[in-house]
Amino acid sequence: MPDTMRGVYTNLTEIRRKVFCEVARVAYMQGDATADWADQLPYTIIPGEQATYRESIFLERAIVGARIRLAMGLNLLPVDQPSSISDGIKEAERPEKYYEPPLINIIKFACHACPENSYVVSNQCQGCLAHPCREICPKGAISFVNHRAFIDQEKCIKCGRCAEVCPYSAIIHRDRPCAAACGMHCIGSDEQGRADIDYDRCVSCGQCLVNCPFGAIADKSQIFQVISAIKSGAEVIAAVAPAFVGQYGGRGDVGKLRETFKILGFSGVEEVAIGADLCTIQEAQDFLEEVPEKLPFMGTSCCPAWASMAKKEFPDNAECISMALTPMTLTARWLREQHPDAKIVFVGPCSAKKLEAMRTSVRSEVDFVLTFEEVAGMMEALGVDYTKLDKPKDNDFEAASADGRGFAVSGGVANAVVNAVHRMHPDREVNITAAEGLDDCRKMMRDAIKGKYPGYLIEGMACPGGCVAGPGTLQSIKKSQAQVKAYMKRSPRKNATENAYRMQIPELLAMGRDEPDDAPRIPQNTERVPAPEELVETRSIETVDEPHDQ
Repeated sequence: MPDTMRGVYTNLTEIRRKVFCEVARVAYMQGDATADWADQLPYTIIPGEQATYRESIFLERAIVGARIRLAMGLNLLPVDQPSSISDGIKEAERPEKYYEPPLINIIKFACHACPENSYVVSNQCQGCLAHPCREICPKGAISFVNHRAFIDQEKCIKCGRCAEVCPYSAIIHRDRPCAAACGMHCIGSDEQGRADIDYDRCVSCGQCLVNCPFGAIADKSQIFQVISAIKSGAEVIAAVAPAFVGQYGGRGDVGKLRETFKILGFSGVEEVAIGADLCTIQEAQDFLEEVPEKLPFMGTSCCPAWASMAKKEFPDNAECISMALTPMTLTARWLREQHPDAKIVFVGPCSAKKLEAMRTSVRSEVDFVLTFEEVAGMMEALGVDYTKLDKPKDNDFEAASADGRGFAVSGGVANAVVNAVHRMHPDREVNITAAEGLDDCRKMMRDAIKGKYPGYLIEGMACPGGCVAGPGTLQSIKKSQAQVKAYMKRSPRKNATENAYRMQIPELLAMGRDEPDDAPRIPQNTERVPAPEELVETRSIETVDEPHDQ
């Protein structure tokens, strides 16, 4: 199902931003989690006596209260027991607090109980003489009442053949938007008809979150914890995904980005495209060593939702998904090498990255995960207008390649790996195929297992359009894709093998891991890739307090 609301500033967008903004404002100004301000926030966000969005202002404030708890990383409270927003709020102050499952939450009293998968007859039915809908129905579920088609839902098997043959397009398919957007098909109904998530299947892709038109689904945030770390005086470094381009306006002005994060209190900022380059080299080495001698094909690893789906649903072929460390983790490890005591904050478009960071094997690398939208709330709290910042335009981040930046759009990962393979072994032919959206990814995986893609590199992206379509993004997908591609062209390095830090891959891979069964494997082939002579071997991260004249 296409995401029709992305990039459109709706009432839901406004409410989400207000919640993030107010939580951030309190964290910056007050700094501690207290019952007084938590219980007051719904009245700040939804003032007055008249409802604006729903039938009752009390319901509006209750929903906002639930969103405030999630924005602070806290669990939703039961509605059948006395409670207040501030219950257990001191938990939000724990410096090493991680998300407690579930990450994606349905606020039940905000759910509209939309109808599940069904076919219904609209008022466009003309009661035609041919009655093709009735004739083609394999279960005899269609009859005519008062010269109009009627579908018996007890008999209907949802095959859709009636809708296909209706000459007036009078039969329509209805499904709750969150379920239609869910590529894992893990959203059903509870006993009251409200949406319900099967968390054994959910991979936290977040597509349900951005496709619910009632704002009943939200994920947890670490805004409060990040700001608390900043205010504690700790060194806090942002690792920003390349999909940032255009999210706050402009065309990827890195000078303004650095200035923004400096105002927010971060000590430094780097682009995750550096880790994307390192991931590219890992996957290229894996591919050269293992396909087809050890594996019939290899799937990319960088999208955690796609990788999780493939391993959940195809456990016998889980080894075919690359075990290369993701760009987020590799960038965090690279930063940790230079700043061992820093707090590393991944800033990107993705909910599934929050789930990835919860894994024990990643916790030592990534301290916090924020989405672009959550950072926008922090910016609003401090009155930061990205487009109006008076910061001279500087050269871009200097380290990452164009291919590394291309990870943000669908097809970019496979393209980067193929280019790296060709640099290592110019005569090696690499066939690729790619899918975006978990339904198409599932089909691609099935076809690969059946032998349709022998020796192929297959790329999976959970979000249609790639990372620029993640649930934490702010603008339309097509616009983001175009701006990322323009940003790619600005890199002086075309391919990952030109990355100045590729020599550090063996030592980054050798760092300890907490959870061997969960952690990606270290490829046996760690041969260093020859580099152009002009490239430097090391460079420390620039902090936002330093001049940027590279």
